[in-house]
Amino acid sequence: MLGDLFDPTADLLVDEHFRPHWSQAGAVVFITFRTHDSIPRAVLRQWEQEKQEWLSRRGYNDADHWSKIVSTLPEKDRAAFHKEFNRRREACLDACHGRCLFWRPDLATLVADSLLHFDGRRYRLGDFVVMPTHVHLLAAFASADSMKKQCDSWLHYTAVHINRAMGQRGKVWQQEPFDHLVRNVEQYDYLRQYIADNPRKARLKPDECLYRRYDG
Repeated sequence: MLGDLFDPTADLLVDEHFRPHWSQAGAVVFITFRTHDSIPRAVLRQWEQEKQEWLSRRGYNDADHWSKIVSTLPEKDRAAFHKEFNRRREACLDACHGRCLFWRPDLATLVADSLLHFDGRRYRLGDFVVMPTHVHLLAAFASADSMKKQCDSWLHYTAVHINRAMGQRGKVWQQEPFDHLVRNVEQYDYLRQYIADNPRKARLKPDECLYRRYDG
């Protein structure tokens, strides 16, 4: 396996900004970056309302923002919540809203090369796919705080060079990636298959994405 499984009894770093980000030294993490315009604002506003309503229908106090409530839910309800809204997010990303920057092979290659550049030195990089509007990857980091630093580095470096290649300025990526620590072998295998299947589910041709399978 690429790294370790998440150990709930070991030290854990939780960094909260727009949402909690859990990281643990050596643990495999599934990360998704998406471009800034990949989900229309109207859809994001609708999801905000629907998340509050989802909790309210199940009897949870919706006076607080959904992001504060979800972390307190019983495991079963928390898993159901994430499954529902993760499914919607992934379907929206595969619909290719916005500029779909990574239709351009040179920009997709730029992102892939950035991910691979420090592989084996700063982190261990597993399977990844560069889709027209987003990137999925599996990785393991030596320390808990290095995940955030490396994600910031990837996003900053690629944004600078994408803007330069396009002769523009402005936001390229959504500010915070989605990340999830892998809990068991079955989930690890599922996520590897999910990454491999993403182009087919989005009805992309082989030359319309960049996929790398980890064989370490």
